[in-house]
Amino acid sequence: MSWSFSAFETLYGVPSRNGIYKSSEHHGDGAKIVNMGELFAHEFVGPQDMSRLTMSEAELEKAGLVDGDLLFGRRSLVEAGAGKCSVVEGLVGPTTFESSIIRVRLDLEKALPRFYYYWFRSRLGRGSIRAIVSGTNVKGIRGSELKNVLVPMLDLDDQLRISDALSAYDNLIENNRRRSVLLEESARLLYRKWFVHLRFPGHEHVKVAHGVPEGWGRTLLPALIDINPTERIDRAKEAWYVPMAALSETGMIVDRRDFERRTSHTAVKFRNGDVLLARITPCLENGKTAFVYFLDEDEVACGSTEFIVLRGMKISSHFVYCLSRTYDFREHAIKSMIGSSGRQRVQTSCFSEYLTPLPPSLLLREFDCSVEPMFEQIVVLQRENEKLSQARDLLLPRLMSGEIQV
Repeated sequence: MSWSFSAFETLYGVPSRNGIYKSSEHHGDGAKIVNMGELFAHEFVGPQDMSRLTMSEAELEKAGLVDGDLLFGRRSLVEAGAGKCSVVEGLVGPTTFESSIIRVRLDLEKALPRFYYYWFRSRLGRGSIRAIVSGTNVKGIRGSELKNVLVPMLDLDDQLRISDALSAYDNLIENNRRRSVLLEESARLLYRKWFVHLRFPGHEHVKVAHGVPEGWGRTLLPALIDINPTERIDRAKEAWYVPMAALSETGMIVDRRDFERRTSHTAVKFRNGDVLLARITPCLENGKTAFVYFLDEDEVACGSTEFIVLRGMKISSHFVYCLSRTYDFREHAIKSMIGSSGRQRVQTSCFSEYLTPLPPSLLLREFDCSVEPMFEQIVVLQRENEKLSQARDLLLPRLMSGEIQV
């Protein structure tokens, strides 16, 4: 297939637009607003929970989103975020986008949004974006340069065939992701029902005094959880390094594409079953927390020095993870933060003061028997998604270069 190329702007339905900025008093209610967090976390942006921004009808008319819009990271503290492309699909309710993002709305009689989303994910498309990235501390692209990037000009039928071939993988990946979300929600809901709202099996026959059911203990957290446990990795031995960017704000799954192999190791070390909790603002407030499931047996990895490692002693790793996601636990950690604005960190000493109920061992075992299969299934689905992603990413450049025709 021989492709011709033209400036991206020739496919625009309307001129590109930067997102909206409003002061803090306008935040909290109103339309959903896509920020760089959503752009990093999701290839397909639309139905997710997001922050809210008060918007007038006139403002939404100018800066609203519709399905099919392409969103590009306009500026980012990391180079990978500059020009990062996502596509809007499945919008639920009025939605806008923040000032660090550029919106491109294509002419649907000429261009299929999914095709050009895939193009900007391909090696050639990413290369064209890297060519216009500028900046030292903050990397970014300009709409005035994005419109001149050369993109392939194909018939809509050809765009559709290529998009359908790649979408088959993404649809399977999305189905698995949704199943994983539901499984984790089920585990966390069960934790809250039993151990926060005290609606555990047989609760009807148990007296509660001072917020603690009869037969339960009440203990400080370090008696249950080893905080930043000591681990060793042989000097100069290669080990995985897990950066903060790999952690999700909403669930236990990590993005292994962000991992690195290193021979120099940080002091933060962990193994399967540990929980990684972000200790720096705004990562903690945004929810960055992970369950370590991705290492080999007895393998030790290292990670960002902004992680706190939690390891269950008298409670299981599943219990620790669900506890770490509760409002009270996170608020206790957040209140301990000290440091300059924007660089505040949790003081690990705060956990020495955190008093938590300790259910009887029989109830803990019953909880583990209920949630362990959920955690295991999430891991299976994630590994399947990694294989699907690898297969799609092998096919993507061949389709986008015209090497393979569909």
